[in-house]
Parts: sequence; structure tokens; C-alpha cells
Amino acid sequence: MINNKNKWIKFLFRRRGFIIFTILLQIALFFFLVVGAGRYIKFSIAFLNFLSVIVCIHVLNKYEKAGYKLTWIFIILLFPLFGGILYILFYFWSSPKKLRESLDRNIQDSHEAFFLSGNRLAELIEVYPEFRTNAQYLQEYAGFPVYANTRQEYLDSGETFFHRALEELEKAEKYIFMEFFILKEGHMLNSIIDILEKKAAAGLDVRIIYDDLGCFLTLPPDYPKKLSQKGIKSFIFNPFRPIVSSLQNNRDHRKIISIDGKVAFTGGLNLADEYINIVERFGHWKDSAIMIEGDGAWSLTLIFLQMWNISGKKKDNYVSFYPWKDGAINHATEGVANGYESWGFVQPYADSPIDSENVGEHVYIQIINQAKKYIYINTPYLIVDDNLLSALMLAAKSGVDVRIITPHRWDKRIVAITSRSYYRRLIQAGVKVYEYTSGFNHGKTFVSDDKIATVGTTNLDFRSLYLHFECGVLIYTSDTIAAIKKDFLRTLPVSSEVTPEQCARNVFQRIIPDILRIFAPLM
Repeated sequence: MINNKNKWIKFLFRRRGFIIFTILLQIALFFFLVVGAGRYIKFSIAFLNFLSVIVCIHVLNKYEKAGYKLTWIFIILLFPLFGGILYILFYFWSSPKKLRESLDRNIQDSHEAFFLSGNRLAELIEVYPEFRTNAQYLQEYAGFPVYANTRQEYLDSGETFFHRALEELEKAEKYIFMEFFILKEGHMLNSIIDILEKKAAAGLDVRIIYDDLGCFLTLPPDYPKKLSQKGIKSFIFNPFRPIVSSLQNNRDHRKIISIDGKVAFTGGLNLADEYINIVERFGHWKDSAIMIEGDGAWSLTLIFLQMWNISGKKKDNYVSFYPWKDGAINHATEGVANGYESWGFVQPYADSPIDSENVGEHVYIQIINQAKKYIYINTPYLIVDDNLLSALMLAAKSGVDVRIITPHRWDKRIVAITSRSYYRRLIQAGVKVYEYTSGFNHGKTFVSDDKIATVGTTNLDFRSLYLHFECGVLIYTSDTIAAIKKDFLRTLPVSSEVTPEQCARNVFQRIIPDILRIFAPLM
């Protein structure tokens, strides 16, 4: 066992060392080509300056978030010789065309399958006309339908999620699909893998998607082989390659468990022991998830299959996985509602960075803009563009009780400093910002006016909103919303409200965050 561990460590460091060396080699070659132009240096400088001007014009006219435009223009102004060509290397060496075309085909092929449970949009609008814009945007434009007959269970901690996931996995009869950003060997992952191995041996179709960069330091390099030996199929998303490319930014940050298409989970949790507080990294880990049972679970199943089918493996027939295709009755409506369970309308959704539609951001902005009484938000990071910042500030200025809980103990120091640079303007506008003092708050929840909420994987930062593959569940008027609100209010007493005095520090402490905010879109 020790020899195998040492072998894995040596291989890992060889891989990491090779990647770092290759990237440094590319950077060195780049500088050599620019600086070492010899007697043609004057022409090189003139050409590179001209190239930077052309790139700036391209960036300004590109359909992209203003934050990205300003960051790149600042870099080019700061390094006029290198900025333009760096942008070209970063963006034009990448080729997401094949990925985009594959995903577009999968979305088109699966479109009708999303409506196998019927079209409930008109029914929702008739009962709750105030949700028309939310539901119509997600269904008619983004392609994610409204579902009824769906029982929801809000899971307010990693421990609760882990317990319920184990229970439901044991009940699987036909297939188990899982998609996660991080897998890390330990009690949590190994306990789940044991069940998956048993189910695979019983003839179930068991599949796992995981992100290569997310698992770069947490899994041995031969993990797919280990899974295969257990009968588990796997797909490593976007293998990390030592090339300066924007494609390396597009990570699969989704967290999905689908069981027979009848039960599904999503939320903030990855499969690692810190998420259930067996291992302590940043104090107590506060997280959340949602379990849905019934028609809505089918949507998350299809979202998984859309991603799986870009793997180049044998393409699936989406309809063949529909759990009620033989006319079986959906028993979701037989569940009895209690404090943490209810049934009603839900709308699972997904977001992709390779199209021009920022679904996660638009879900959040609609909730903010429609709020009348309150908006309560959990997020581990708070690095947002002007659209979200303005929406939050306008809501607070209009008398809406806007409260945000972030962590007090952070996992990334630079990101923490940058997040805190946003506090001052938010607090001045009337937004109440709190830091969870017991540890790290990793939940991603919005709840508003006792009527609407979302639980998912999307953080309030540029990476989640614009660069990662994400997902979530939008919930309309049900007891689950009360559970999400209750969890938020229960977290406030163990959180410290940030005061204006804490934001008004000395000049040096304010300059550093302001500088970091310039590069926020690249964090």
C-alpha cells in the first residue's frame, strides 16, 4: 500500500512538474521571440504596438462582459509589447468549436426528451402569474422546462446530504449517474464507490463524470482504470494540458447525482471528507444541497447525459432512460410534506460557458429584480460584474432587505481580499453583508419573499457565472423555500455583520483590493 502511494506521488509530481515546465517554456519562448529580435527590434516593437492596438479594438467590439474587456485593455496598456500577443495566444490557440458543436447537437437531440412529462408552463403561470418571466425565460429561451409532481428536500449540511445520498443510492434499480468537480479519496467518496461497485455488479449502468483540474491533486492518475475494474464507467472532462489557452478555464463545476431518473441531487457539495467535516480545512464547512424526486429529477438526468455524450463514447438514446416510458405511475405526489419536504413546481437548469447565454446570472438577476421584501444569499465568493452589483444595490436602495453571508475563513487569500473589496459599496447602498465565523460557507442559495428560491452550484464570481459549466434548481412557492430561509436565519447568529468602519481602513489596505479588482475577471 505504501509503495503504491509513493508511486502515485512520484507520478503526480512528474506530471505537475512536466506541466509547469512546459508552460514556463512557452512563456520563455514567447519572450525570446519578442525581445530577441536582434537588428529587427525596431520593426518588432512597431509591429507589436500595432498588434496591441488592433487587439484593443477587437476586445472593445467583442460581445463579452465589460469586466473582461477592461481587464485585458488594462493588461495591454500596462504591457503594450506583450499584451496583444498574449491575448492572441490565450484565446486563439483555444478551439472550443468542436466542443460547442457537440454540445449543441446534444442539446438539440435531447430537447423533446425534456418534455416527456408534459408542458407545465401554462399551469404554473395560471396558478402563479408573478413567475411568468422567470419560468418563460428558462423554458422558452434557455430550454429547461417547468416540472410539477416533484417532491423537494432541502439538505442544510454536507452530513445530511451524505446520509440521504447513501440511502437513495442503495435503492437504485437501473442506473446511477454522477457528475462532480472534485472527487477525493476518503470516507465520503469511498463509501459511495462501494455502493456503486455493488450496483454495477448487479447489472446497473453506473457512470461518473469528473473534472480533471478539479481532481488534479485529489485522485491518482490511474483512477479511471480503478473505476473500470469495479464496473463503473467514467469520463474525465477537459483533461488539463500544458498549453496557454482559455479552454483550461472552462471547467465542469456541476454536482449531480441521478438515480433511475426518479431521484436527483445537486448543490454545493463535492465528494471529499472536508464537505462532511471529517477533515477540517477551514473550520466548520457549511454547505447545502437539494434532493428532488419525481418529474423534475428527469431534467437533471438529461443535463448529465448531455455532458456524457460529448465524451466520444457510444451516444445514448435519451428517451431510453425515461423512468416512466412504460406507463408506470409517478409516485412523487404521494409524499407527505413536512418541514424539509414538499412537492410542487420546480425548474432545474444548467449553464454553459461556450455559448453566449449566462443562464445562472440571469436566474439570480431575475430573483433580485423581482424581490419586494427580502433576498437572502449564501455564497463562498463575492466577485461580481456591474450588472449584479447594480441589481443588489438597487434592490437595497428600494427598501428590499438584502443580506449576504460569505465565509470568514477563506480557502483562497487573494480571492478573499478581492471579495471584501466589494463590501464597501454594497454596505453603503444598504446591503447587509455577514461573514460566517465558524468556518467556511460554501453554500450557493438564493431565497426571496417566501415565494422563490434556487439551490445549485453557481458562486457569485466570474468563474462560476461565465467560465464554468454549472447547474441548479429553481423552486416556486413551496415549503422547501421556508426551509431554505430558516437555514439562512439560523446561520446569522454564528455570522458577524461587516460594518462600514471595517471597510474604511487605511489607504494601503484599500489600494491592494482595488488593484486586485482589476484582475477579478481572471481569478
